[in-house]
Amino acid sequence: MSINKKKDGNNIQVGKEVIQIEADAVAQLADRIDEQFNQAVECIFNCGGRVIVSGMGKSGLISQKIASTLASTGTPAQFVHPGEAIHGDLGMITDKDIVLAVSNSGETHELIQLMPAIRRLGVSVIGLVGRRESNVSSMVDIVIDTSVEREACTLDLAPTASTTAMLAMGDALAVALLEKRGFQREDFALLHPGGTLGKQLLLTVREIMHSGDDLPIVARDADVKSALLTMSEKRLGVAIVLDEDGNLAGIITDGDIRRALEKSDHIFDKTAEFLMASDPKWVSQDTLAINGLEIMEKYSITSLFVYEDEANNRKPVGIVHIHDILKAGIM
Repeated sequence: MSINKKKDGNNIQVGKEVIQIEADAVAQLADRIDEQFNQAVECIFNCGGRVIVSGMGKSGLISQKIASTLASTGTPAQFVHPGEAIHGDLGMITDKDIVLAVSNSGETHELIQLMPAIRRLGVSVIGLVGRRESNVSSMVDIVIDTSVEREACTLDLAPTASTTAMLAMGDALAVALLEKRGFQREDFALLHPGGTLGKQLLLTVREIMHSGDDLPIVARDADVKSALLTMSEKRLGVAIVLDEDGNLAGIITDGDIRRALEKSDHIFDKTAEFLMASDPKWVSQDTLAINGLEIMEKYSITSLFVYEDEANNRKPVGIVHIHDILKAGIM
């Protein structure tokens, strides 16, 4: 397919043709998932160190992405710039590692210079190469063919389809390794504690709950004015009502106040017990925040009491508000 080069070109048409060329390049890779690919996966899986991914220029940028994807899916990996490696950064590579050399032309000067030094370390090398008949291909142990018929660039010069193909093949390696390792969502979360998925699978209510002096606690026989002042001071929109033994008796919410006003014009003559709702919803402190949010949504409430564990559900150790969960960024 050739891209329309009319001076007054059709932007939409050109864009579509670029996407089609790159899509075709990636589709053709399916036939290259062969025994060489299988050997590469097995070699990396059995590696006792890291995958050292190296490439220059645009291939170097793709190499960084491949290393990042491998590392985030359970395969320790690191990008090493080949130009820097031949000037000292070779020390980043150990004899337990494996090298993934990425080159579209197969003639990347820095990689070719680096290869003898890697060989002296006794390290296996996998090539992600765009030309099977090339110097880089002849110097590696396993060759994965990422060649493309042409670039999507109208000049057939700028790396476009070739870098897309390299990136897709790197993803294929990473996912094949992920499956072989039995890597699960929980494992992914451990490597992404700051991401949404990580927080959903790791963040517990204990980490975001209010506790100690931040709790809006009132006695069951406290007057309503004191209860309201406590609610206002602690800014959680609720008051925790405890009995004489310090056990949870109930909860007062804004909704409870409104309902009490509907029942009586003299609520300030009452005690906190008059306002409170008994048997409030609660969770243990090891409950995932995302599960706490699901309980709040199910019962249309904005707060949950937190207990040390299910066996100690008389004296709350904290309270978690829906705003705390949303601020934590789990959605």
